[in-house]
Amino acid sequence: MAGSALGLRLLLLVALCGAAAALWPWPHYVRASPQRYRLRPAAFAFRHHSGSAVQPGCDVLDAAFTRYRRLLFGAGPWPPPSTLRQNHLSKDVLAVSVVNEGCNEFPTLESLENYTLTINDNQCLLAADTIWGALRGLETFSQLVWTSAEGTFFINKTTIRDFPRFPHRGLLLDTSRHYLPLSSILDTLDVMSYNKLNVFHWHVVDDPSFPYDSITFPELSRKGSYNPVTHIYTAQDVKEVIEYARLRGIRVLAEFDSPGHTLSWGPGIPELLTPCYSGSQPSGEFGPVNPILNSTYEFMSSFFLEISSVFPDFYLHLGGDEVDFTCWRSNPSISVFMKKKGFDDFRQLESFYIQKLLDIVSAYNKGYVVWQEVFDNKVKVRPDTVIQVWRDKKPVTYMEEVALVTKAGFRALLSAPWYLNHIAYGPDWKDMYKVEPLDFQGTPEEKALVIGGEACMWGEWVDSTNLVPRLWPRGGVVAERLWSSNLTTNLDFAETRLTHFRCELLRRGVQAEPITVGYCEQEFEET
Repeated sequence: MAGSALGLRLLLLVALCGAAAALWPWPHYVRASPQRYRLRPAAFAFRHHSGSAVQPGCDVLDAAFTRYRRLLFGAGPWPPPSTLRQNHLSKDVLAVSVVNEGCNEFPTLESLENYTLTINDNQCLLAADTIWGALRGLETFSQLVWTSAEGTFFINKTTIRDFPRFPHRGLLLDTSRHYLPLSSILDTLDVMSYNKLNVFHWHVVDDPSFPYDSITFPELSRKGSYNPVTHIYTAQDVKEVIEYARLRGIRVLAEFDSPGHTLSWGPGIPELLTPCYSGSQPSGEFGPVNPILNSTYEFMSSFFLEISSVFPDFYLHLGGDEVDFTCWRSNPSISVFMKKKGFDDFRQLESFYIQKLLDIVSAYNKGYVVWQEVFDNKVKVRPDTVIQVWRDKKPVTYMEEVALVTKAGFRALLSAPWYLNHIAYGPDWKDMYKVEPLDFQGTPEEKALVIGGEACMWGEWVDSTNLVPRLWPRGGVVAERLWSSNLTTNLDFAETRLTHFRCELLRRGVQAEPITVGYCEQEFEET
């Protein structure tokens, strides 16, 4: 069911079943009952089911059990279990059963995240194919628990069968225009997991600064960061982000954008950037990466060898967007090179560079994601390339672009309608919620090539002082659109649940902004 009928039905479920109807993102199948069970904090435990392929010692689940126990009940101490009132059965154990082994791995694009949660008189069981699905089920379980006015914890009789609609559900953070401290990144990963987002797209460097502390080329951050002591990400910082994300079932997709957006690379690597000319003389300014020098590709080969070893995900994001040709056009050596190659369009020169870069990265057994300009400029790329659609300018809308990308046989990610750095007074989340990622003319095979999307938080006017309220709960709107059924579209029901979820974020210590007039029982407190 869709539309108002679905909304009325689900709002009735809110009244009958408490927290079950306040879940975010909304599961694919929910059946809830007014019957409830008491949870006793001092007695409650997460445990591995005896038949599970995964047992104690799995760091991902063991850490999650500790994390969610604290999220549910606080740090304690808790009073000893009391005598139960009549008709208040207790559920003191959630048994977790995982079909497939694999606790020391990283999540991938192909990782399964499905789970089934069953809470009834006979069992309190979370079953999943993988540990990643178990993580998603633990989050759902945590949202089902509610507290009475007397402070007693309850959970309703519930059956949930759930899985993501799209395998790539991402959030981009820009750490170049404003440096984000490590703590802000780790906190963001926590809230991503609450929303079942599973890809942290780390736009690490850009024109303003180069905060990545390269082992091979330390001068990049020494000369290109805002401050080479306080405003860099050391090798240990990067390892911590990757492991923190892994424990939450989140992939880290690192982006090092070129040939444009590279001004911060220049101070650390002489001759990497193109000298701009004013008439017949150098102007003293620099443009994109210089694509005509062998030294450029020698550097890129060494640099991406390091990046490929530091970031374990199969995919790297190589950018390729917004290349300004003005400097290339002014440089006489570029003109000579283009004439020799028979290039009469600077897009051909850009394609020449990007093709050589893609060949370098492919040699390291990495896949790559690129911004849509690489596709638009007809660069020859591998069939498994992922194209990220971010532009929404006439004559081609973003949905028309997705249609073109998938018609050409490439996989697509959608970001254009989900730029969280664009803000407006009022409930601007509703326009984001109305987006349907498959709303284009295409065959079923072409629509299957849309593997998901990303919310983007660019950093021109965002740093750690305002990051959290701009991200949340608006970022969760994109999370639901990418996780839940295409039939979950009722705005009234979404607003009811999102308002409740925002209050839950406040309870968890997340300074999420309000989406409507009102208040939460627990306003934001530092934790």
